[in-house]
Amino acid sequence: MSATVIPAPRRSAFLAGLLRLIREKPLGAIGLAIVLVFLFCGIFADVLAPHGVNQISPVNRLKPPSARFWFGTDHLGRDMFSRILYGAQLSVIIGLTAASLATFISVTLGVVSGYFGGRIDMLIQRVVDAWMSFPELIILIVVVSVVGPGMLQVIGILGLTFGIGGSRIIRGAVISVRENMYIHATQSMGASTTRVLLRHILPNIMAPVLVLFSTRVGAVILVESGLSFLGFGVPPPAPTWGGMLSGSGRTYMYLAPWLALAPGLCLTMVVYGINVLGDALRDLLDPRMRGSR
Repeated sequence: MSATVIPAPRRSAFLAGLLRLIREKPLGAIGLAIVLVFLFCGIFADVLAPHGVNQISPVNRLKPPSARFWFGTDHLGRDMFSRILYGAQLSVIIGLTAASLATFISVTLGVVSGYFGGRIDMLIQRVVDAWMSFPELIILIVVVSVVGPGMLQVIGILGLTFGIGGSRIIRGAVISVRENMYIHATQSMGASTTRVLLRHILPNIMAPVLVLFSTRVGAVILVESGLSFLGFGVPPPAPTWGGMLSGSGRTYMYLAPWLALAPGLCLTMVVYGINVLGDALRDLLDPRMRGSR
């Protein structure tokens, strides 16, 4: 009488990838933990914040960090910890939305340019060359000055700026995939262009796309903070980290250094976490970066 063999349950791809990240790239796992903490704080800022985002208390102005005010208070008596949490919420929204828009633009331009080639490739790349010849900061300041500051304007401008420049990376990946034999075999069998792009090109360039997205999130948060520092970002009283650094943080830096240290350290930590996570994803997803065991 033969025994029934019960197949072992398969681990999900997400869990397997997470365990591999922890085992092979512990620094990347630390970056993932940092990103998840800031993401959690940004999503649940309304619940975690002990005070209102713009709750003014003149009696408690410029209080140092304490058990009541973890990150101290600013010159208007507003709790810095609560404003940092709400600033993380704005940074999460702007970072993820602008990075998603930039990745979509990069993939669209890069796939069309790299797959079709010829005059289409030449036309798109000349436009990209013209765009990249201008300093990004100058373009951002000029456009924001014309359309006005605001969250939607910043998201659109940052998505367009990073998207056009990032199309070069996707174009190179598409050109390398396009020359493989299975692509020529699929085309010779009469597969439509849409099927080739969706079933064969896009799945094989997902590694650089994911890495591009992860690096763009950190870059967007950093550039948005720079724009807010210069006064071209999300207008006050929205508590962006860059706005805190340029406002009370710069004015009262010597009298109350925690006003600059709190948003500056948070900004440094989240950008560092995103960057090391992006490096780890690049090493794990790209077979050429894994090295020999």
